[in-house]
Amino acid sequence: MKLKTIIAALTALVIVSGCNNNSKSTDNMKDMSKLTFTEQQASAITAIACNEARGDQSSLLNAINEGFDAKLSANQIKEALSQLYAYTGFPRSLNSLGTLQKVIAQRTDINQGAESSPMPSDYNALTQGTEIQTKLTGQPFNYEFCPAEDYYLKAHLFGDIFARDVLTHADRELVTVSALSGLQGVMPQINAHVRGAKNMGVTDAQLQGIVTSLRNHGLNAEAQRCEAAIATANGNQAPVISPSEWPLGNPNTAYAQYFTGNSYLAVLDYGLCNVTFEPGCRNNWHVHHGAVQMLICVSGRGWYQEWGKEVVELKPGVTIAVPEGVKHWHGAAKDSWMQHLTYHADAKPSNSNEWLEAVDDEVYGKLK
Repeated sequence: MKLKTIIAALTALVIVSGCNNNSKSTDNMKDMSKLTFTEQQASAITAIACNEARGDQSSLLNAINEGFDAKLSANQIKEALSQLYAYTGFPRSLNSLGTLQKVIAQRTDINQGAESSPMPSDYNALTQGTEIQTKLTGQPFNYEFCPAEDYYLKAHLFGDIFARDVLTHADRELVTVSALSGLQGVMPQINAHVRGAKNMGVTDAQLQGIVTSLRNHGLNAEAQRCEAAIATANGNQAPVISPSEWPLGNPNTAYAQYFTGNSYLAVLDYGLCNVTFEPGCRNNWHVHHGAVQMLICVSGRGWYQEWGKEVVELKPGVTIAVPEGVKHWHGAAKDSWMQHLTYHADAKPSNSNEWLEAVDDEVYGKLK
């Protein structure tokens, strides 16, 4: 009888031990919907993620040092840079991990930090990832157009990567928003991940902290993208952001009467200006008296035309010298923003602009 009792007790102990070895301890589990970074750490990880996306290794090195000064662990930074391959690509992720290695080799005060907890033996990445993705998006999401990518998103990104508890889900979304803000042409994704960050527990104040950190690190265009996404997520009027690294400037109200659509003017150094045209925006026919106007397209696509001549397509790198006294117009294509630098050459003291009629809507509409 005593032997049976001992065997039963040992069997129960093995079962309990097996359960403990195959699952994360509920006593030690992180709250995955809480941001674990201090304010100083969040500022640093924002700069780290954004510079990873931008591919700026010099600024990234400084940001990593800032992160270690703020007591981020090596594993937290490593986890963030590793995760970002899913958003910015392996080359940027690997280059950034290389920069992290250099910093670690140069410092003697690195806290390695905790490793990810082991996953239970019966862990199902697809099932768990689908649950996490549904929470992040606020509703079930199935990318039926490309089932393979749908599987990668669910099973790998949200299943395998998000399951690693070095960072919480809230931490990861702050990293993701910070990185995407460093990329041009991904506003739909920034908008989606700002909403996702809120669903994962990141507060409005913590999201605004991303904007503050980006500005404090001199990343103004990136801060504008993030700020616009936050405004959109909160149902507010989103500020207009520059379509490129060139500054947007202010609404071109002084000349608005001579434009169809909205334009923006940024006054730069040495008499140089950057003019931004929204899609469909163009100026009236006009003439520059006593000066040659130089146009240098730097972003987007648009048009330039002299009276009686064929239209010229404007693309980055195209330079136009507008002859003195020649009637002309310039502006964006109907489906694209356009930015050009402009300045006057050979300007006489009495130079002036003569504004004329608007470009014919029907003629403009036929341009492709």
